Amino acid sequence: MTKTASLALLFFTFLFNSIQAQLPKTDSLYRVIMLKDSLLFSVGFNTCNICQMGNVLSDRLEFYHDKGGFSDKKKFISDFRNGLCKDPATYQSRRVLMDKGTRIYPLYKDGKVYAALQNGDHLFYEKEKNKKEKLVGEAKFTNFWLLENGDWKLLRSFSFDHHAKESLDQETVFNNDQEIENWLKENKIPTLGLGIIEGGELKQVKVFGEIKKGVSAPYNTYFNVASLTKPVTAMVALRLTSLGKWNLDEPLDAYWTDPDIINDPRHKKLTTRMILTHQTGFPNWRSMNADKKLNFQFEPGTKYQYSGEGFEYLRKALEKKFKKPLEQLAGELIFQPLQMHDTNYIWDENTDESRFAIGYNATGKPYPTEKNKTANAADDLHTTIGDYGNFMVSVMKGKNLNPEVFQEMTKKQVKTKENKYFGLGFEIYDLGNGNYALSHGGADLGTRCITIVLPKSGKGILIFTNADDGYKVYEKLVVHYLGEEGKKIADIENK
Repeated sequence: MTKTASLALLFFTFLFNSIQAQLPKTDSLYRVIMLKDSLLFSVGFNTCNICQMGNVLSDRLEFYHDKGGFSDKKKFISDFRNGLCKDPATYQSRRVLMDKGTRIYPLYKDGKVYAALQNGDHLFYEKEKNKKEKLVGEAKFTNFWLLENGDWKLLRSFSFDHHAKESLDQETVFNNDQEIENWLKENKIPTLGLGIIEGGELKQVKVFGEIKKGVSAPYNTYFNVASLTKPVTAMVALRLTSLGKWNLDEPLDAYWTDPDIINDPRHKKLTTRMILTHQTGFPNWRSMNADKKLNFQFEPGTKYQYSGEGFEYLRKALEKKFKKPLEQLAGELIFQPLQMHDTNYIWDENTDESRFAIGYNATGKPYPTEKNKTANAADDLHTTIGDYGNFMVSVMKGKNLNPEVFQEMTKKQVKTKENKYFGLGFEIYDLGNGNYALSHGGADLGTRCITIVLPKSGKGILIFTNADDGYKVYEKLVVHYLGEEGKKIADIENK
């Protein structure tokens, strides 16, 4: 073999191995590096938080810039403080990762990860006092992250291929992150989490806005997703059914009967199927009744009426039989297998409050944050776009469900309006020609969320907001990202 051929073979071998080594977005290391990137740029750079920036940088930092030369940590911080952040009141600079995002590669020594290489492209915006923010530049970067004393620090950074870039008038709002930011401000939406599913995989995770005044929302922002809690509880029951440990049609009085209805013989008719299809006959919440007690408002199994009480009833039955709290059951059956490390029913010592998107009312006043110590099967789950996006991918694929249970989940169990039904835990839109969408929404004080997946085409969308008026952005996003299927869903809703 010639020397040239040997070098070519070596190059292609290296290239192939590099491609193979690229981490998927679901990998825990990918999430860690993206969090550090967010702390460095979304919090540090974008808000001139010099202390936060310094915490992410290694004391041995070497920064190489194709226009500004070399800097160590001391010079880098000094230049930042006395340059871009000299007078934030009159000038601000902001960095945004481009749509194609970032690529992360682990580096190993003796079989253990000791460092990570991050490649990406980013855009830079600037805003002068009393002027509209504008796109001014684009560049590439390579960051070398090193695990130092158990914490990831930026040790080497290369910033290159800087060139001017101007906003294009023909770009739509959804193809330009800054335009989305402006659109959200017009609609008074403080924070938007957006997840895009394509080809049966979660392809994009974006979070826009601020989680609180002056703090940009990181990509792994926590949201209270209100009634999007219910699909998780539903999947716990369906997973147990697939394992042969639970029966959808077994009367629940074998495990639990609420004291308020113990003297009403209709409680003996209640089943998991009725709860997951909202046919219990219960009100949404017993607190809506004058006496604050649970009651039947019609015969169970005869018609649809949305009820959070039903899911709480199911929780108590599950916990009685399996002698485990719901959050533990969900952890074992859902969260751990799907690596949903940022999702929980309860607020505990592992909850990072600094990443939580506070909820706001229509006038911009914040609501108190719910910090549940006991799981509610119907409400107040806190999660991220990344976690819940992977959950919805598993739902659309019927992951860990046997075929019979998946078929029951996607079956039209009860009609709610024209071309719209409830299956087991999910709303079903009949889109015609055998095509359908699975969906669920969440609405509570300071949160409006929705998720839609299309099992046939492998597409889907997640929209999380932290405002009472968050629903105002639903339709445009759904139609843009889901195309004709999104239009059909919108048409069904608008009839």
